[in-house]
Amino acid sequence: MMRMVYALYTRRLRRRLDGAVMPRHVAMVMDGNRRWARQRGFDDPRIGHRYGAEHLDEVLSWCAEMGIQHVTVFVASVDNMRKRDAAEVGNLMRMIEQVVAERLSRPSSVWRLHVAGRLDVLPDSTRHALKLAAEATRDSTSGFHVTIAIGYDGREEIVDAVRELLESESRAGHTVPDIAQRLTADRLAAHLYTNGRPDPDLVIRTSGEHRTSGFLLWQAAYSELHFCDVYWPGFRKLDFLRALRSYAARHRRFGA
Repeated sequence: MMRMVYALYTRRLRRRLDGAVMPRHVAMVMDGNRRWARQRGFDDPRIGHRYGAEHLDEVLSWCAEMGIQHVTVFVASVDNMRKRDAAEVGNLMRMIEQVVAERLSRPSSVWRLHVAGRLDVLPDSTRHALKLAAEATRDSTSGFHVTIAIGYDGREEIVDAVRELLESESRAGHTVPDIAQRLTADRLAAHLYTNGRPDPDLVIRTSGEHRTSGFLLWQAAYSELHFCDVYWPGFRKLDFLRALRSYAARHRRFGA
């Protein structure tokens, strides 16, 4: 009975969103995998990473259905890579290689893959798998783009962008005063990991945490934020549609 009620409500909410203003770009913090596994009674909470990785495939299908062309997902931060138990990090990286990279590179996938983050902190096998998947999807003409933020930290991204801009300007023969005079937000943004992709309109974080944890610090300056109490593997289509409903009901002011 509950499944039937859920299905009916989901279909009704989906119909109500017809004609509503939809985000062009949705960014998501995939949080709560281990807590979901503990809640479900699994002996090893690391199994939540597999369920979380597999669930991304389903969430991307919802995005495509709603015509959302750009999706960015926060998989792991630099701190996750450096400070968490090595076995847990290794398990998460295997899930990225075996589930995310493999599924996105299938011919049936409509998504073109991009990667954002400090790839030097990733294991060689993970870096290689993501590189192959990105190359396999490079010629996609579907118009759908997914960015995997892995080994990512928003502050380090900005530092890297400033460093790259300075190095580029220096190679062109510009002095420090020249660089300072020429510096603009657009010039700096051109050196971010996400250059060439639009800023997110909506950022969703699962697990009930009400913070962005350094995710897309620059890009999300004017994004609408939506915090969802469910853990990522339990994030339902109904929860996703509610986030879109909330977005459609807001009047975006872009800092005005």
